[in-house]
Amino acid sequence: MKNILEVKNLSYTYQGENAEALHDLSFSVPAGSYVAIVGHNGSGKSTLAKIIAGLCSYKKGKVTLFGEELNKNNLPALRKRMGLVFQNPDNQFVGSSVRDDIAFGLENRQVPSEKMDDIILEYATKVSMEKYLDHAPENLSGGQKQRVAIAGVLAMKPELIIYDEATSMLDPIGKKDILDITFGLREENPDLSVISITHDIEEALRADYVIVLNKGKLVLEGKPSEVFAHADTLKEIHLDAPFLMSLIDSLKKEGVDVPSDVDSLEKLEEYLCQ
Repeated sequence: MKNILEVKNLSYTYQGENAEALHDLSFSVPAGSYVAIVGHNGSGKSTLAKIIAGLCSYKKGKVTLFGEELNKNNLPALRKRMGLVFQNPDNQFVGSSVRDDIAFGLENRQVPSEKMDDIILEYATKVSMEKYLDHAPENLSGGQKQRVAIAGVLAMKPELIIYDEATSMLDPIGKKDILDITFGLREENPDLSVISITHDIEEALRADYVIVLNKGKLVLEGKPSEVFAHADTLKEIHLDAPFLMSLIDSLKKEGVDVPSDVDSLEKLEEYLCQ
């Protein structure tokens, strides 16, 4: 499978600081995969997201996007193929209404005006914001703003979506809604790739691949079941195993043999009720 992103020996130091924010990172993201990058504050997650998005210029290492090494010349063209959702949605709003804000990205991609209204309504509905299309963004709650920001990115149908703590302002139901929407879009478009920078271990459990950072270094990587099996290493960097895996581990200690394909509480409930 072709890689949509390759990072090789990437290091980064903010101007005026001695310690590296990122140190010798190397990993790849296959096209069509959902990769969760987890770690506490200061682990380098957001710095990595900014570099991939071209918001920070790196000097050590190599970043390849869509088969091209990222540089100043190709950055505008590469950005058109990706969508970014940041932790603070206020940084992304440009329109005077929810409708205008979702339309902004579509206009930049020269979507015909006669098709725009249907697209705006479709993606506002996906994030349960269709009743707010004529509201001003500043009058929305934090969670509602985040939903609008996500709708604006999804409406552009990018090849790569980068969520930088994008669901941090949502309640558990809202987080699940957005994840379900994203996974639904991936079913519609198997080539859609997602990189999610997150504190949410439960979200990471649903990913295809997990990368764990600590103090700018890559600590663990692999499938969720592989990464979260390293309970001692995770505890050392103050990360917990997902609730589901802790529950399954407790059940196994009690003699309950849980199949390896049980990857959600719903599936676990179905299995236990058989």
